[in-house]
Amino acid sequence: MVVASGTNAFAKEMAIRKRIASIYNKREEDFPSLREYNDYLEEVEDMIVNLTEGIDVPAIEARIAQYQRENAEQIMNAQARKAEEYAAALAASKGQPPQAGTDLLSSSQMGVSTVAQGQYAPAIAGGGVAQPRPMGMGPQPVPLGSGPDMMGYEYEDEETMKLRAEKAARAGGWSVEISKKRALEEAFASIWI
Repeated sequence: MVVASGTNAFAKEMAIRKRIASIYNKREEDFPSLREYNDYLEEVEDMIVNLTEGIDVPAIEARIAQYQRENAEQIMNAQARKAEEYAAALAASKGQPPQAGTDLLSSSQMGVSTVAQGQYAPAIAGGGVAQPRPMGMGPQPVPLGSGPDMMGYEYEDEETMKLRAEKAARAGGWSVEISKKRALEEAFASIWI
């Protein structure tokens, strides 16, 4: 079935993108020029496409493993930064002040007095000083790069997706019988005698 292979290909690509993004997670400000950042993004995208298409997979996997070994601390710091920003945005969206220990900058240093309820409050405001990153042993924030997708579901196979769609339709009051009955009523209503 064409739809099934497209769905599986999409799920495969999304899983690859998620995995690569958790490893190659540098930002524009990590590069001295926009050109170098764009080259980095292009290299990452080429790896994703090649992995998705199955082109030179062992060589790419070796490059990824080497990059992970060489940049383990940078990867962990970027994941921690992402987790901090997510937590700050979540707290701001709920109208809660940042928790003690997560926001080490005072509001006067950031140039912001307060954040209105429901507004986004980034962890670093206006090119200010970045928050310290965890180093060494001890409790580390959980990286957001692995686990369920945005809706909280793990990537699923076709059968599970069909089951979920059927349950959702039934929960909304739809059934096959109602659809058949309506089709018959419309068919007979269109017959002119």
